[in-house]
Amino acid sequence: MNTDTVKTYLVGGAVRDELLNLPVTERDWVVVGATPDDLLTRGFRPVGKDFPVFLHPETHDEYALARTERKTAPGYHGFHIHAAPEVTLEDDLQRRDLTINAMARDAQGRLIDPYQGARDLAARWLRHVSPAFAEDPVRILRVARFSARYAALGFRVAPETLKLMRAMVANGEVDHLTPERVWAETVRALGEVCPEQFIETLRDCDALARIFPELDRLFGVPQPPMHHPEIDTGVHTLMALTQAVRLGADVVTRFAVLVHDFGKGTTPCEEWPRHVGHEDRGADLVRAFCQRLRIPNLHRELGVLTARYHTHCHRALELRPGTLLKILQGVDALRKPQRFAQFLLACEADARGRLGLEQRDYPQAELLRCIYQAVSSIQARPLVEQGLTGLALAETLRQQRLAVITETRRIFNPVVAPD
Repeated sequence: MNTDTVKTYLVGGAVRDELLNLPVTERDWVVVGATPDDLLTRGFRPVGKDFPVFLHPETHDEYALARTERKTAPGYHGFHIHAAPEVTLEDDLQRRDLTINAMARDAQGRLIDPYQGARDLAARWLRHVSPAFAEDPVRILRVARFSARYAALGFRVAPETLKLMRAMVANGEVDHLTPERVWAETVRALGEVCPEQFIETLRDCDALARIFPELDRLFGVPQPPMHHPEIDTGVHTLMALTQAVRLGADVVTRFAVLVHDFGKGTTPCEEWPRHVGHEDRGADLVRAFCQRLRIPNLHRELGVLTARYHTHCHRALELRPGTLLKILQGVDALRKPQRFAQFLLACEADARGRLGLEQRDYPQAELLRCIYQAVSSIQARPLVEQGLTGLALAETLRQQRLAVITETRRIFNPVVAPD
């Protein structure tokens, strides 16, 4: 390899986040003027399937040969990749999605910014690099995800980029997105600082209705003002998601919050603002949603349970011991205590995700935690050792559990009327 003509540049997120004074977690590099054989002879290990990407033999950073892309078919698989020594750094940067991701630093640390990414960083714009942005529908998801990541810093989508994204949706580009890619971007967005902005951005460019119709149809659906001063179900869902972040919820729990009210989107309008039976309808919709997008079982199970039982949790202070026991059994709390804790946190986010009620107390979760602790202390083994089996064992366990639930509820809420 001719070291006089081969040059290596730090590119993308590392440059962007350094300029934003954010931690740099990984570094990607572009190599200009080299061939795959040049890198192989230096001990680099190839990892790219669709284009030449290599891992450094010592740092394991990714090094990609400078390349260009040409659209050959709809969707994001329809590209011809050209990687060759004559491809320039500017050529490579031009194929990137946003100007803030199209900057580089050379070996001396000098900033190379042919598409004014630093300017857009300072002005807090998410702006596309070139019209080629419209060739890849994944970029709609990426812009929405970057909005979720950087909204707290004041970033917003540039008007011309939003216009281009809307045109892509109208042209059917998003219909070519695979379930796996949609979910990959969504789960990353759910882990960002402002995940609700991911949904807002998709809605702003009309993509939400095509990708997540179950979510899109929630907007404009009214709820009883007494319980939901914000009224709009879609607005409530995003407020609840914001609360989930503030409560420190993990991504699985945030997903459950996102889907908890799917059933309200199918309530006949003549029944508004009430939503009788939305819990069971919602659970079915979450199952279908997860199947369509091939969402992992961990997310699906908590999402279904939260849709099905969140109103039960909200009413925990007024429910009878038998109903409280059914809740524990329905969410399988005794066998999956970690998931039960996630469920309670999702319900608290739901309760707080309402206009003017963001700081409300949520004693229902604490009551159910106390009940769980009391019930879990009752073991079947002593009863088995007494000779109980079958229905007799099950009924005795049930009665003992009801007794401790009754006592726990009395201690927790002494003003409740006796059963």
